[in-house]
Amino acid sequence: MSASLRLGLLRDPNFGRLFAATALGQLGDRIIFMALPLVAIVALKGDEFQVGLLTAMTTAGSLLVGLPAGAWVDRMRKRSVMISTDLVRALVLLTIPMAWSADLLTIWWLYAVALVHGVLTVFFDVAYVSYLPHLVGRGNLVEGNSKLSAMRSVTSISGPAVAGPLIGWVGAPATLLASSVGMALSGLLATSIRTRERKSETSEHPQLRRDIKEGLKFVLEHPVLRATMLGDAIFNLFLVMYQTMLLVFLGREMGFGSFGIGLILSGMGCGALLGALLATRVSKRVGQGPVIWLAPLVTCPLTVLMPLARPGWSMYAAAIGLAALSLGGVVRFVAQSSLQQALTPDRLLGRMSATARFVSWGCLPLGGILGGASGSVFGATATLWIGAVGMTLSFLANFMSPLRNMRTWPYAQNIPSAFSEA
Repeated sequence: MSASLRLGLLRDPNFGRLFAATALGQLGDRIIFMALPLVAIVALKGDEFQVGLLTAMTTAGSLLVGLPAGAWVDRMRKRSVMISTDLVRALVLLTIPMAWSADLLTIWWLYAVALVHGVLTVFFDVAYVSYLPHLVGRGNLVEGNSKLSAMRSVTSISGPAVAGPLIGWVGAPATLLASSVGMALSGLLATSIRTRERKSETSEHPQLRRDIKEGLKFVLEHPVLRATMLGDAIFNLFLVMYQTMLLVFLGREMGFGSFGIGLILSGMGCGALLGALLATRVSKRVGQGPVIWLAPLVTCPLTVLMPLARPGWSMYAAAIGLAALSLGGVVRFVAQSSLQQALTPDRLLGRMSATARFVSWGCLPLGGILGGASGSVFGATATLWIGAVGMTLSFLANFMSPLRNMRTWPYAQNIPSAFSEA
């Protein structure tokens, strides 16, 4: 295969700039994923419920602004939304190392930063998902999502690998300075993307409630979009329960330090990278619909290896189970995101993304609270078992839908071009 074929969309300078900006932002985000809970666990001596509540605050934005975010983003230039939210998130994260150095940091400060950061992330993600079909074209969605997922997987490896030693060296609060820098650089790099949207056509008197209702109706009445949204909701609920207690389990019950935890999370990144590299090939071989329900059914059961693990060789098997979870998650994500984008007209992309996020990601705060409560009552090990079983059963929502036998899917029709060169 020639180099140009392997590069594909990366030959497009505008997609290349988006790719690089996403890499920087994702690197910062992966550091946050590891460092923020460790600020609560190590620096502030938080208990299991406080760690769960911190996770809930991080993801509560989907419930608070999930639906109106889509209607607002559909009226804006998505690129501008991505740039502004990146820069503001960088400033918000910067307050944690500043507060720590001034001896002012508390668990409530962490809650506030997590909540604000999460709300801004909702707007960023809705804009990001809505922007990609315009930038690459609907025929290139699987390739675009695969390449971006591969890059995210690389940052899933490098992020914890960087964060672990950095936390051990300067502490978890100061490590968030690196996340702030990554977010800021991502926003600045995105300003160099020359391809921009034309301003959205809206009525003279736009009505937020009407726009939200239109997005909800489109998603909830579409049997395929409805199924993927429900499957995501179940999976995310139990995934967050699992993740909430994973760091507690590794740190307190298995005795791992930040470096060891970083290595295990980097292993998850390796699985995600392999999933991104295989996503297009697997979708073509298995079918674009069946792969969405087969991925969790095949890979999620392996997560029970973690609560079964003991110090020694069994931890290697448990780490492989986590890598398999990431592999299946990325394969499913690439196929599912491409499906959702392909089935949605341009004018509804923001609202589709926001509605799906509101329903499926709205379970994340509940998962954080339930994970913390379960960890306090039953312990971290039992909570990992509950999470593993729940994630596996999430395949049923998609299996019982038209996706069961849908090997290919139609694209939204009559989609006009929405971009021009700056």
